[in-house]
Amino acid sequence: MSSIQKINFKHITTEEIVNSRESSNYCIIDVRPVEAYNGWKLQVESRGGHIPGARSLPIKWFDYIDWIEIVREKGISPDQNIIIYGYDEAECVRAANQFASGGYRDIQVYDHFLTEWCENPEYPLNHLPRYKHLVNAAWLKSVLENGKADEFTNNRHVLCHAHYRNPDDYEKGHIQGAIALDTLLLESPETWNRRSPEELKSALEQLGITHDTTVTLYGRFSFPDNNDPFPGRSAGHLGAMRCAVILLYAGVEDIRILNGGLQSWLDEGFEITSEPTHPAPVDSFGVNIPAHPEYMVDLEDAKRILAHKDSNLVSIRSWAEYIGEVSGYNYIEKRGRIPGSVFGNCGTDAYHMENYRNLDHTTREFGEIEKLLTNVGVTPEKMNAFYCGTGWRGSEAFFNAWLMGWQNIALYDGGWFEWSNDESNPIETGDPNLATDKS
Repeated sequence: MSSIQKINFKHITTEEIVNSRESSNYCIIDVRPVEAYNGWKLQVESRGGHIPGARSLPIKWFDYIDWIEIVREKGISPDQNIIIYGYDEAECVRAANQFASGGYRDIQVYDHFLTEWCENPEYPLNHLPRYKHLVNAAWLKSVLENGKADEFTNNRHVLCHAHYRNPDDYEKGHIQGAIALDTLLLESPETWNRRSPEELKSALEQLGITHDTTVTLYGRFSFPDNNDPFPGRSAGHLGAMRCAVILLYAGVEDIRILNGGLQSWLDEGFEITSEPTHPAPVDSFGVNIPAHPEYMVDLEDAKRILAHKDSNLVSIRSWAEYIGEVSGYNYIEKRGRIPGSVFGNCGTDAYHMENYRNLDHTTREFGEIEKLLTNVGVTPEKMNAFYCGTGWRGSEAFFNAWLMGWQNIALYDGGWFEWSNDESNPIETGDPNLATDKS
C-alpha cells in the first residue's frame, strides 16, 4: 500500500448515507469480516448485520493480487459512487485508496457505522437468518479454550475435521481437539447415499455426538488430482458440508461450519497439530433418526418434484456436466442431466463450488447466492430439492438455502449417480435453450 498515493476522501454523515441508499448509482461497501456482514457482533455494536444493500468486501481481500477481479465480478463498476464503511476508519481509508488505484473516482467514507447506525434502531440492518451457524476461527478458538463464546451456551461440543478416504489429511495437521470424520462413516460407497438410520445412529454414538451436541465441522481445501482414483479426497471442506446436512437430517440440533474451513484458522495465524484426538463414545444419540426426514428425498420423490409446477429439482453441477460433455466423475459413465431440472451452477467441476464461495473459501455473500438461484426460478416460496452427482455439492447449496431460512428445501440424495443407473429414467444432453437430445 505504500506505493499508493493517499487521497483525502469525503467523510459523509449518516443522513447522507440514508439519502444515498435511494440512488441506484451508489454502491455501499462493507469492509468488515464476512461474519460481521452476516450478523455476528464482532466488536462493540449493539446490533449485528449490515446496511441494507451493502456489498461484502472484507479488508483482507485487498491483499489479494486479483482483488479488482473480485470487485468486477460483484458488478461494482468505476462509474458508480462508492461509499465505504467498516469498524475502523483507517481500514476504510485504506480500502478507498485501493479503489482509487483501480480507477474509481467517486469514493466516500462513512465512519459512523458503530456510533450512529448501529445505535439507532430506526436505521435498518440486514443479516443472514441463521448466521450463527457460520462461525469464524476466533469463535471456535474461544469455545475450545474457554468453553464459551457468543451465541454458544452448550456444555457439549464436538469438533470434526472432515475428509474422504484421506486419513493423511488429518494426520498432517488439524485443529487441536478435532476428531477425524471420514465421510464414509455417514454415506455408503455403493450408492453414495446417506447410510441407514441404524448405521447413522451407531456412527454418531461412536463419534460422541448426541442430538443436543453442538457439532462444528470444517475441512481442508486442496486441488483435486483427476488421475487419483478418488479425486474427492481433496475436497475436505465440501465433505464437511455433506456431513453437516446428514447430521441435520439425523437430528443434530446445533450444527456449525467453520466459515472458510481450515484455511480460515490458518489465516488467523492459529496453530495446528498432528496429535490425534480420539472420540468419546456416548450410549445414545437421544432421538430417533431421522429427526428431519424432510431434508432428504429419494428417486420417487424427485420424480414427483419434477412433475409439480411449484417445485424445482436444482442441478448443482457444472455446465459441462449439465449439457452432457462430461459425466463429472471417473466412476459414472453416463452423461447428461435429469430432464426438467434447473441449472444451479456450482462452478467448474465436481470438486469445486466457486459460485457459492469467496476466494478465501468462505461462504459467498448470501444476497449473491440468492440472486444466483432466483434468477433461474429457484425461489423460497417453492419446494426446492438440490442435487449433484453424489450429494456433496447439492449439500452445500442446501446448506446455503437453510442458512438463508428457506423452509421448503431438501437434498435429492441419489443425484445423477442414482438417476443415471436406472435405465428407465430419461436423460437429456445439449444446451436446453437449443435443440436437445433425449434418451
